[in-house]
Amino acid sequence: MNFTSIKEIDSLQKWVKQAIKIKQNPLKNKKLGKNKTLVMLFFNSSLRTRLSTQKAAINLGMNVMVMNFGSEGWTLEFEDGTIMDQGASEHIKEAAEVVSQYADIIAIRAFAGLVDKEIDNAETVMSGFLKYATVPILNMESATGHPLQSLADAITMEEHKTKHRPKVVLSWAPHPRALPQAVPNSFVEMMQLQTEMDFVITHPEGYELNPEITKDSKIEYDQDKAFENADYIYAKNWSNYKEYGKITNSDPNWTITADKMKGTNNAKFMHCLPVRRNVIVTDEVIDSENSIVIQQANNRTYSAQLVLQKILKKLEKRK
Repeated sequence: MNFTSIKEIDSLQKWVKQAIKIKQNPLKNKKLGKNKTLVMLFFNSSLRTRLSTQKAAINLGMNVMVMNFGSEGWTLEFEDGTIMDQGASEHIKEAAEVVSQYADIIAIRAFAGLVDKEIDNAETVMSGFLKYATVPILNMESATGHPLQSLADAITMEEHKTKHRPKVVLSWAPHPRALPQAVPNSFVEMMQLQTEMDFVITHPEGYELNPEITKDSKIEYDQDKAFENADYIYAKNWSNYKEYGKITNSDPNWTITADKMKGTNNAKFMHCLPVRRNVIVTDEVIDSENSIVIQQANNRTYSAQLVLQKILKKLEKRK
């Protein structure tokens, strides 16, 4: 009953239709979450994820508790068998079991450290809660994935689709800070579930994502060529995966501009937000009528609500 990866979706097309239906009447299942509690644990900052997930839970009638581990919780130890004589005050084993007593569902947000690839790929925080918690776990972004975002992206593209087989481009763009691969990873995995869309990834050479995730997805190193006849441009920065967590390219020529968008098929512009204006994308593009970033953010509520609703219904069946 956990939801930790977009790959856990049995039929993306069905889920998207269900989310759009929820959007039409978000309070229809207000009684489903009565006397149920969602505990949201944040190990990193949030705006859309926190508010949209909390709103989704409220729409379902749930109680919500929020805790920011960075400023409010004890430092956790995740390694089994360790001698805890250093900085960590509490082990994940006790913490997860204790929180499970207060929650019917635990939602977790924990970014990649971008220092040790093996640790991040092991999903230390998420894996710890999955191992020791006794209630369902919801991924609000982990070291390697952001499934609620990619589900919202799928909903948004379906709502704005104007032809049978649109072309979707995921484009790397520069950024002054090293960012995780979680959002592009889940977007790629979501696009691999699409049966009626063409998909291209474009980025500078050397900025390939984890090949175990991209698999046989098409990669084009010429951004202008990738943009040709595109119907959706999804811009996102990610730090180097090979030279892990490093910024090895900050070429401003990869910024999404109005001139570059002219080479598309009047494409819609997408980004998960927050976005660095005039670094990732120019004002002219993000403020244009083809920008659907606000609609994406709105759909975060309905992607979260769909997942919470499915988990709550499974909890009901267990009674």
